[in-house]
Amino acid sequence: MFKILLSIPKIPIGTWFDRFVDFLSDNFGFVFDGFEFIISISTDIIFASLTLMPALVYILIFTALAYWLSKKIGLAVFMFVALLFVVSMDYWEDMLYTFSLVITAALIALLIGIPIGILASRKDKLHDYIIRPVLDFMQTLPAFVYLIPAVSLYGIGETPGVFATIIFAMPPAVRLTNLGIRQVSEEVNEAARSLGSTDRQMLFKIQLPIAMPSIMAGINQTIMLALSMVVIGAMLGGRGLGTIVYGAVGTNNIPVGFESGVAVVLLAVILDRMTQAIADKTSEKR
Repeated sequence: MFKILLSIPKIPIGTWFDRFVDFLSDNFGFVFDGFEFIISISTDIIFASLTLMPALVYILIFTALAYWLSKKIGLAVFMFVALLFVVSMDYWEDMLYTFSLVITAALIALLIGIPIGILASRKDKLHDYIIRPVLDFMQTLPAFVYLIPAVSLYGIGETPGVFATIIFAMPPAVRLTNLGIRQVSEEVNEAARSLGSTDRQMLFKIQLPIAMPSIMAGINQTIMLALSMVVIGAMLGGRGLGTIVYGAVGTNNIPVGFESGVAVVLLAVILDRMTQAIADKTSEKR
């Protein structure tokens, strides 16, 4: 019996996937070219807008924004000290470029993920048999594997890293949007229908506002995953803190590796606290 099991032929799923990537490249190359243009122009615009003025001006702006969103002096002080510390280590521009990559990838992931989450909440069979299995696969696949098809489609550079980041960071946006809408009580939905609300009105005036805390949690997780993947994707080339970290690992440069790693941590904490503050502000208005 054991010998019979050993004689089972190998299923060439790797070859099938390679052919699928080639099929996408040959038949939908214009779509991926459009993605590359969007990624490149978005990153350049965000980075250019963040380098128009001296670092201290932006530090004061971000500090004031942190206090306005949270009304917590502690968060504002942390923002000021953390950003000033990054400037003192001479990683300001690298941090801004990493921030630009993260925001670009996260925005595209959210623009794709949130509508899919809305669709999943309204189509049970689509969610159960297609969307959820795909999301399970995406969230269990090792992060480095995402880089393989990205390199096949775009080669070496910043674009494949951002493209892989978009795919890697998308699942939380889909899952938590779907969850938030499904958690809207049936009594609320029935009340809206009894008052003559259309499906569109129910979605935008009732379900999405009620689901906003869950959606904001998805946005937070998407941004955090985007940051982690941008650092990994730096091995494909480009600029930013991830490139410095990867270079330090390759040369065993402990000082540079530790300093750039601290800058990544500070950026992660800043993004996390700011998105949480925005979520709290949104909940108060709601």
